[in-house]
Amino acid sequence: MSELALHGGPQAVEELEIPPWPQVNDQDRENVLDALDSGVWCRSSGNAEWVERFEDQWADYHDAEHAIAVANGTIAIEVALRMCDVRPGDEVLVPPYTFIATASAVTSIGAVPRFVDVDPETHNVDPESVAEQVTDKTVGLVGVHIGGYPMNFDELLPVVEEHDLFLIEDAAHAQGSEWRGEKVGTIGDVGTFSFQQTKALSGGEGGIVVTDDEILAERGHLLHNIGRVSGKAYRHYELASNARMTEFQGALLCSQLERLEAQNEKRRENEAILREELESIDGISAKPEDDRITARGYCIFELQYDSSSFEGLSRDDFREALSAEGVPSGTGYTYPMYDQPTFSRESVEALVPDDADVPAYRSLHLPGVEQVTERVISFSHPMLLVEEADIRAIADAFRKIQRNVDELI
Repeated sequence: MSELALHGGPQAVEELEIPPWPQVNDQDRENVLDALDSGVWCRSSGNAEWVERFEDQWADYHDAEHAIAVANGTIAIEVALRMCDVRPGDEVLVPPYTFIATASAVTSIGAVPRFVDVDPETHNVDPESVAEQVTDKTVGLVGVHIGGYPMNFDELLPVVEEHDLFLIEDAAHAQGSEWRGEKVGTIGDVGTFSFQQTKALSGGEGGIVVTDDEILAERGHLLHNIGRVSGKAYRHYELASNARMTEFQGALLCSQLERLEAQNEKRRENEAILREELESIDGISAKPEDDRITARGYCIFELQYDSSSFEGLSRDDFREALSAEGVPSGTGYTYPMYDQPTFSRESVEALVPDDADVPAYRSLHLPGVEQVTERVISFSHPMLLVEEADIRAIADAFRKIQRNVDELI
């Protein structure tokens, strides 16, 4: 009888105990009930305290001078762009390997996204492509720390400075990540984070904007609060939307934050074990180890699959066999952003000034991102919270499929 579970054999991982996410404890309940019973549910009401408390705690944790809590990660990017004075018709460089919000936030304020390629090893923006894509209308870059793996600031910052661009760090995946001992989010001009349900720090929804620049922070506070200064309910100084976080989210995030670093440390330990196991498996590799990355945060954990080491077995067929062995997986961001139906030239032209130069998105072919989307196998961050034996069993499942790949060809 076949050894592969797909064909009736025993599973390599009989019961992978991935913890449910998000996790809830008594402190979460106590905080949320406190906000509920207080009757102060909106931070602009008198005596609100939970959102401000979370802002202070997040700023302290992420070594930021200023933190502005907002309703979600998408709004965080929109606020950050406006903080950097992006105007309709401006061009903003964005990677095509990311969640759509990185680019759609640009169009939401009438600016034009221009896609830059990514490094096929790290999946982050390629500094050479950034330099190549700059035009006389380019004002900045929104870079993403994909999967919590920081961008290469040593190569990226000189390019940004040479072309006088702002840098917004989309750190939605990177709660707790560090570059050379410095938390991401304040290395560029502005950083944004998401606390959507799937994130390692979850408030169901929610986001935050961080910066070390006091002038940018003042503008951010105006922009997130309908253009008004705290305490002046009907005096508005900017045309802006309501991006405020609720007191319920602030209360929940305060208690969730208490557990983040211990959870990240467990994920780092399991990542190290998995990397050790992968050394003996041809065709499956993690992102490069980099001593400049002094701490990792996590959202999705990505590996690269090389079908040539599995006799040409497609990634989808490999993942089907892997699922049968008891290991669920994904494919990261399945399509380059420029292949998304929403990113037609016509749809963007409808949102930007008539004289804006909108790229022919459907004609783009960026080799780095197209290689990434063909090869990525992704896992949710809770999978890195399992026990060591389960992490090693995942590697055993890879080996088992490779050993019996003839059955699948």
